[in-house]
Amino acid sequence: MIDQNSDEHRENEHIVENRELNIFEALIPVVALVGMLAYNVFVFGDDALSGSNQFILLMGGAVAAIVGFLNKVSYKQMVAEVAENVKSTTGALLILLMVGALAGTWLISGIIPAMIYYGLQILNPTIFLAACVIICSIISVATGSSWTTSATVGIALIGIGEALGISLGMTAGAVLSGAYFGDKLSPLSDTTNLAPAMAGGELFSHIKYMTLTTVPTILTTLLVFVIIGFNLDTSGNAPDIEGILHSIDNTFTINGWLFIVPIIVIFLIVKKTPPLAALLIGTLLGGVFALIFQPTIVAGLTNSSELTFESGYKGIMNAITVNTSIPTDNEALNDLFSAKGMAGMMGTIWLIICAMVFGGIMDGIGALSRISSALLSMAKSVFGLFASTVASCLALNVTASDQYLAIVVPGKMFSKAYADKGLAPENLSRTLEDSGTVTSVLVPWNTCGAYHSGVLGVGVAEYFAFAIFNWLSPIMTLIFAAFNIKIKQLASKINQG
Repeated sequence: MIDQNSDEHRENEHIVENRELNIFEALIPVVALVGMLAYNVFVFGDDALSGSNQFILLMGGAVAAIVGFLNKVSYKQMVAEVAENVKSTTGALLILLMVGALAGTWLISGIIPAMIYYGLQILNPTIFLAACVIICSIISVATGSSWTTSATVGIALIGIGEALGISLGMTAGAVLSGAYFGDKLSPLSDTTNLAPAMAGGELFSHIKYMTLTTVPTILTTLLVFVIIGFNLDTSGNAPDIEGILHSIDNTFTINGWLFIVPIIVIFLIVKKTPPLAALLIGTLLGGVFALIFQPTIVAGLTNSSELTFESGYKGIMNAITVNTSIPTDNEALNDLFSAKGMAGMMGTIWLIICAMVFGGIMDGIGALSRISSALLSMAKSVFGLFASTVASCLALNVTASDQYLAIVVPGKMFSKAYADKGLAPENLSRTLEDSGTVTSVLVPWNTCGAYHSGVLGVGVAEYFAFAIFNWLSPIMTLIFAAFNIKIKQLASKINQG
């Protein structure tokens, strides 16, 4: 993910400590939150994210606030930390709105239908999932952003997978596996820059050292998806590819010129244009291309028989802001060719804000610091140190709901411990990325989990098992630590030896 304000802000973030708070008190809000969420999901099922989970996060924040009051933490301090947390997500919230807008204009302009149209002719179910991983890896390395990857090619690949009769969870898992592989290794990624900054290392040394665990993980992920592909049975619901292509061709004007827009957006991101600006340009270009190539569709969105300035303006604005559907003569495509616009992102934005309230209060009462300190105190060996780092990153992704805090807090807490054991900072920075960056997308109320779930239209529970790269990465780093594989020592330690 790229957030132009995140690096400097998070690197200098103050971590609140509270000596009066013990570990059991710090864990009370976490246990309460997990228990309430579990029951809420049991009662509401898939509808839990429609609003009740958001309120449960606020209730978790209330429990944390009570613990804070009992430990002499002022209301003012807790609110200040919540405000700081919410402020830190401003860029992400605006990007979410712009992604909704972009999806709308890319649908009515024919860009997403064109991607699906040509993708169906190139890809088949056997190689599709592995191809998703490779395509998203390339785009994410080039852009340094898993968020941009999901918002562009990710949406199109979800559509292709659905048309091929492949599980949405499988496709989303493959997309995210590739997207986070690129996000981890790209020098353009903010988390890739943030991790070595926290550990006291150097960027390219960090990237080189990270390939030791990342490459085996992505190769294993690819192998699993290849095996899944060869064993996929879509015969029971085999799609009529020719019929789908014919329907797309009848509904939209499909040609190669439409790909100019996504190419421009990817180029802008590669050239380090702020993501918000790049997505805005992509949205506006999508609207222009809609007027040029799909005038009938734009006019039809306003029930007009012909395109006029007023109907064109209204059609484009509707696509940007509210739910838009393009009817076709193929029922299988009708659900596929719909976009929710900016309004469709409000549920995800609501979830992120409520998660930031919980995370902010947890930080404000000193619970995040206490939990990390407790995990650090359990690290008696080199493997224990790595395991404590992984556990701390996972815990912060769940409690703080923010991947940056999952890198910053353990990075600050553990850097001295790694140095004391004679371990080079690359060990810490790699572990922060292997466990903090990639697992954020596996938590429904984390900013990353909420974002990707909202953009791809697939719940975290649906793609969790298939986001193989994401859950395998922390396991891989622990395997390397357990067997002492490529554990880099400090130069001073080596010289002393």
